[in-house]
Amino acid sequence: MKLDWRELHGSHFENVNVLVTGGAGFIGSHLCEALLALGARVVAMDDLSGGDTNNLQPFGAECRDRLKFVEGSILDADVLSRCTDGCRYVFHQAALGSVPASIEQPRRYTQVNVIGTLEVLEAARAARVERVAYAASSSAYGDSPTLPKIESMPPAPMSPYAASKLAGEGLLAAYSASYGIDTVSLRYFNIFGARQNANSAYAAVIAAFAKAILVDRAPTIYGDGQQSRDFTHVANAVHANLLAARRGEPLGGMVVNVACGQRITIDELARRMIDQTGRSHLTPRHEALRAGDVKHSLADLDRARSVLGYEPVVDFPTGLESVVAEFCQVSRPRA
Repeated sequence: MKLDWRELHGSHFENVNVLVTGGAGFIGSHLCEALLALGARVVAMDDLSGGDTNNLQPFGAECRDRLKFVEGSILDADVLSRCTDGCRYVFHQAALGSVPASIEQPRRYTQVNVIGTLEVLEAARAARVERVAYAASSSAYGDSPTLPKIESMPPAPMSPYAASKLAGEGLLAAYSASYGIDTVSLRYFNIFGARQNANSAYAAVIAAFAKAILVDRAPTIYGDGQQSRDFTHVANAVHANLLAARRGEPLGGMVVNVACGQRITIDELARRMIDQTGRSHLTPRHEALRAGDVKHSLADLDRARSVLGYEPVVDFPTGLESVVAEFCQVSRPRA
């Protein structure tokens, strides 16, 4: 799915130097693509533990004079320093991103997601970066029955992953207050789209469903299927980051929801994907609910609208149809 990013964001990023951590990952690569389309000079930094340089290939060749890929970890202060030097903005997307995996590996998740974020902020402070936009997570809200989720609600993380992402928000707010570097935490709600890894044991649900359905296997639902999510196409996350970077007034570590503001049950998601792929004979199978999973998620978008001027640029049905079509194309045997 192609959007006209210049129509949405004009010339603000023309010849601007930016760093995207996790730049070869799912969301990071889409952000790199949009920034390059807007004329920015982009450093994409990634340790390739979850990303893939193939994610940069569709657009990287034609923009090679403005795209620099650096393989490195956000725990490496020297690499971060080199990548941040001269940058106006840092889009911090790098993280370990699975709730179940974080329950198995809490130390590793804390090290990468918390200490790594600290290192990114230290590099940004030394380079006098204008603003850091951070990929925060709606998992910070926990399993509160209150809907929609409003940024002023008390956080209640239920997994080491959620706790680590919440800690990152605290660090960004503290750096804004202590050092004058402007920051914003964008709380993503269930981002999906092209390039999302379907091969991980902890794949996001849309990618995991697609992988199963397209080999004629029933998708697995953990729990009764009545849990719901505010599924958000990746273009909306990119749009929110660009709006946050462009904002003229300081954001001061503010937390802002990024979503569509629409709730879809996992059962309904499975039915839609089965119908769209013509596999009506498949029936989802159910397994026990996983530790750390929340029951319902739905974002309030009032702050995103008032502070960033954000509105979703791709709604859920359009985004899902596009992604399913892309998965079908990728999985189609070559002649």
